[in-house]
Amino acid sequence: MANFTVRNIPDELLNKIRLLSIIEKRSINSEILMVLEKGISEESDSVNYIKKQLSIDTQIKLWQNLCGRWKDSRSTAKIISDIIDSRSQGRSVDL
Repeated sequence: MANFTVRNIPDELLNKIRLLSIIEKRSINSEILMVLEKGISEESDSVNYIKKQLSIDTQIKLWQNLCGRWKDSRSTAKIISDIIDSRSQGRSVDL
């Protein structure tokens, strides 16, 4: 398993984690893992919900705003095409 260090944890947050670990009778490390797992699950559900709510036009506008902010030799149209192809497998999308 991987290990990493988290720096600059605000005191208030650390106190909440400590309190949760006491209530749940877990170590601080175990409590942090539980909070991360729950948070990632909720975030993933939220992102999937938002993705389902965005129209293809809105997605394209968001992608166009991102295009050019990183180094890439592809054109904006090619990047959009690649994104649609990778995320919309099996569906054809008319632009």
